[in-house]
Amino acid sequence: MYRFLIVDDEPIIRKGLEKLIVQLSPSAVMTETAENGAEAYEKIKRMKPDFVFTDIRMPRMDGLELCHKIRESNFQTEVVVVTGYSDFEYAQKCVSYGVKEYILKPVTKTGMANVIHKLIACSESKQQAVFIPIAEQERWLKELEDAVWILNEEAACEAVRNVKSYCAKQGIFTDQLRMVIDDLLAQLVRSLNKRDIYQFPAAPSIEQSMTKEGDPFEWLEQQLEELLQLIRNKRKGNAKDPVEEVKLYIENNLSRELTLEDAAQRLGLNPSYFSQLFKQMTDETFVQYRIRRRMEKAKKLLAIPHYKITDVSYEVGYSDHPHFTKTFKKNTGYTPSEYRALLGIE
Repeated sequence: MYRFLIVDDEPIIRKGLEKLIVQLSPSAVMTETAENGAEAYEKIKRMKPDFVFTDIRMPRMDGLELCHKIRESNFQTEVVVVTGYSDFEYAQKCVSYGVKEYILKPVTKTGMANVIHKLIACSESKQQAVFIPIAEQERWLKELEDAVWILNEEAACEAVRNVKSYCAKQGIFTDQLRMVIDDLLAQLVRSLNKRDIYQFPAAPSIEQSMTKEGDPFEWLEQQLEELLQLIRNKRKGNAKDPVEEVKLYIENNLSRELTLEDAAQRLGLNPSYFSQLFKQMTDETFVQYRIRRRMEKAKKLLAIPHYKITDVSYEVGYSDHPHFTKTFKKNTGYTPSEYRALLGIE
């Protein structure tokens, strides 16, 4: 992602230049505008643009003074002077302030493309790889893996947006960006395979499956969608959150002796992994959750006078009445009879 600042006191020219820049690569540029040098200088301090396109004659602070202040402040930004023939000699004074590119009005799409390609080529030749902390990369991987595994498409897209935002702020562009995205997807597939539940094919290479002009983040989102679809197919088209599905299954089968292995098999998941996932998503173990829901249902049934306590016991999955009484008291502090007495039921 390259950041451009367009500086001109004429709104039509600002908008025209911005449109030309964005048209060249809409997914790889971010633009802002300013109507004079003073406003531009404040924005440069905040946004740290890669490239500034500035007019010469402007109120408050002209282009020449802006170039001088940029050079004086040691900002790492390349300046392009946009000028007419009548101001060209004046604009050449900017050479002493590090300006290397000029573009003459009226600016054409071809002229803009030539200048931007030269700027980017020069920038890439100067760029060094930006160090990305391992902890940051691990966080990206965990966010993506968690989202993909439970088929949460919105969370997966949010994880991609987080990576994109970080890379833009750190100035990670072009070749390094492609390498980062390529490696992230490869790590994701390896992590999914380590779960030892489904087998996923090796991730495609970004170099082999995307053109140089393509957006690496759009490519990543496409690959994630393919992974999501693959998991849906492996789960027999079931795109529900596995934990939520098991909660519903428990709810509909409270009278049965349902085990964690039964639930995991129903979803086609490894029991050990499913146990960890359930605890992570609910803060309860599978057994704790099942008992809690049984006791909550038992309390509702005990509030119905014509239900015998033994009937309630069977209804929530306890054929052993004493075991039901012991479990109920452990969870509520009362035996079923005492609980009924509190409700005024004889």
